[in-house]
Amino acid sequence: MMPPEKDFDLDLDFDEQEVELPLLPVRDTVVFPRMLTPLFVGRERSIQALDAALNENQQLVVVTQRDPDQEDPEFEDLYQFGTEVVVGRMLKMPDGSNNILVQGHRRVELLEMVQEEPYPVVRVRRLSEDSEQSLSSDALMRAVLALFEKCVHLNRNVPDDAYIAAMNIDDPGWLADMIASVMDFDIEQRQQILDTADPTTRLQRLSIILAQELDVLELESKIQDQVQQEVDKGQREYFLREQMRVIQGELGELDLQSSDINELREKLAQAKLPDEVRAKAEKELARLAMMSPAAPEVGIIRTYLDWIIDLPWVDATKDSTNMAQVANVLNNNHFGIPKAKERILEHIAVLQRAGDKMRSPILCFVGPPGTGKTSLGRSIAEALGRKFVRISLGGIRDEAEIRGHRRTYIGALPGRIIQSMRRAGSVNPVFMLDEIDKVGADFRGDPSAALLEALDPEQNNSFSDHYLELPYDLSKVMFITTANLLYPIPPALRDRMEVIEFSGYIEEEKLSIARQFLIPRQIEEHGLSDVPPKFADSALQGIIREYTYEAGVRNLEREIGRICRKLTRRLAEGKRIPRTVTRQSLAKYLGPPQFTEQKLLEQDEVGIATGIAYTEAGGDIMPIEVALMPGKGQLTLTGQLGEVMQESVQAALSFIRAHAADYGIKDEAFENNDIHLHVPEGAIPKDGPSAGITTATALVSAFSGYKVRHTVAMTGEITLRGKVLPIGGLKEKILAAHRAGILTVIIPAKNEKDLVDVPKKVRRELEIILVDTMQQVLDAALIVTKQKRKTRRKSEKLSTKNE
Repeated sequence: MMPPEKDFDLDLDFDEQEVELPLLPVRDTVVFPRMLTPLFVGRERSIQALDAALNENQQLVVVTQRDPDQEDPEFEDLYQFGTEVVVGRMLKMPDGSNNILVQGHRRVELLEMVQEEPYPVVRVRRLSEDSEQSLSSDALMRAVLALFEKCVHLNRNVPDDAYIAAMNIDDPGWLADMIASVMDFDIEQRQQILDTADPTTRLQRLSIILAQELDVLELESKIQDQVQQEVDKGQREYFLREQMRVIQGELGELDLQSSDINELREKLAQAKLPDEVRAKAEKELARLAMMSPAAPEVGIIRTYLDWIIDLPWVDATKDSTNMAQVANVLNNNHFGIPKAKERILEHIAVLQRAGDKMRSPILCFVGPPGTGKTSLGRSIAEALGRKFVRISLGGIRDEAEIRGHRRTYIGALPGRIIQSMRRAGSVNPVFMLDEIDKVGADFRGDPSAALLEALDPEQNNSFSDHYLELPYDLSKVMFITTANLLYPIPPALRDRMEVIEFSGYIEEEKLSIARQFLIPRQIEEHGLSDVPPKFADSALQGIIREYTYEAGVRNLEREIGRICRKLTRRLAEGKRIPRTVTRQSLAKYLGPPQFTEQKLLEQDEVGIATGIAYTEAGGDIMPIEVALMPGKGQLTLTGQLGEVMQESVQAALSFIRAHAADYGIKDEAFENNDIHLHVPEGAIPKDGPSAGITTATALVSAFSGYKVRHTVAMTGEITLRGKVLPIGGLKEKILAAHRAGILTVIIPAKNEKDLVDVPKKVRRELEIILVDTMQQVLDAALIVTKQKRKTRRKSEKLSTKNE
């Protein structure tokens, strides 16, 4: 803001005390009378108010809004007092906003809002000022000028010309407004000055604010003086240290920095480094030797050289090529997982024949929690005789976690990959990247994109870390990643990895794992090795069926550990413990059962069918319920269904309406009934097309009155023509149905090739029906009575005649 050299030459009428004028609300500024103020006008309503003022008499009322973040302030959001201004100049900006220069004329008090659209208009009362001067007002003006002079001297943001302009103002009210407009006061303090109509009172308030501001400015000046003194002291110490260093050199004594540099030079000479890395390290060491010990970069360069020297650039461990020994280690540590074990043995076989010509594999273990993915990585390192390092990628959102920070940042370090390589001490460790499907992304970058280089055999021989700024060879590292789900992994990253799926364990496999691994480990960890309890098969089956419901064995081990803790406590209390844990004693140790043995429906019902879903835990059965009620054909979907699943329901309903006559359903049934389809466990989001045939079966059952067999579960996508399309995750879904006690599973015929992954025992115990059409699904799932079967056959004959 600035005082005007002269008023705008406008023929304006300021005699009326109450007038209606367009309103221009502003943020973070207060316009004072007699002051020229530039304003930016960008809001649509404000631009229209400006246009209206320019079209009439160029008069506006400028009022500051209380909340600067309010986009469309109401009357209550504005301060009570503002300034009547005249628009003098306007420039249109490229972004559509306007830059205007206004001159304040007088204070006004807002009375009411008389118009809001298309632009605000307010009724205001013009406030007059008493311009008579007295002896007290002259003394007050001198005191304010003295304070203002000191503030101008200490505040660099206020120009010296402002004090000269203030000296030439003889009106007390104008002086107060001018000083308040150029000083760095906050909005509330400026508004307090604007709200005061009496010039003498206004000067008194301004003198109080100026005195407070002067105290702050004097304190800032004092602090700056102290800082300058410290800087001068640091320069003095630098010259003294340089003199001391020269004197020590003349006496043949080495200072601490010289001894550190000599130590680094010896380590660098002994380290096995590539030529490019050695040249970079020697260059940095030469820079360090030239620097003063007080230089801020000394610590940065020293840390950088330590990283270069400590990293393994050439050293590698020798791989074990004894296939029998490797297979024995894998079998002793893990039960099952044939695909992963077979892949490792193939790697050993190729290593024997090809040697260093073979690229290290990049594997991705995908499966539910608790299936042994992470522990298998340790076993692979043990079998191959390599070092093992692991980093967890779950929750990482910063690209610098992978590539590191540049050395320009204070406290910069290499990324986790280089840190883990230093910890491994060899160039060919087994490197596990855990939970790769949990990597996130935000404004700091995408870590999964940074992993593309590390996990690409064509590029990782020269991996670039922001901190090192040197190519590092990761081609000899065996990378193993783990994930619970495959679809969250970006396609480009998924393409670089060899995926090995870990499916859920069936009950017999869990029994074997508990016997071979879990029970011995828990007995040893709980100090029961001298009196090891036995677990009956029925007890283990009870734990698996009634106290856990999972694809892996993590909760199974946890429940076995609970039993061992109870037994250990009895021993500590001097009591006897049973030799065998039986199924009847489980309630005493673990409490009441948490799950029922079978989660399938208790009886055949109308309007409910059992589907199978793929989940992070491997799989689960998913009943779908349909209820009909009198209405107008409205469809209601509940249970947190995703867009794909909602479209699948619409496709199933359209198929049924198109073939209603085939199932004895009258067309009026769709028009006179509302349909409510619900998938229980509504707190869990659900999506995907594989529930299409299940939805169609439940809908046909609800409309026709046929019951659905409760021992039948199904999965498959449906088309409008009634075709059944293949789905994914078949193995996990069939295992889930087997765990739940389902007897018959209906699957798409095109998924027959995937049955090879299902254990033979499960295939023997389940009746698996392959279908191509929806009619085959209904024939297997619905219970059709004799009377309804006759009606249905008659309908089919009529349909044939019509064709």
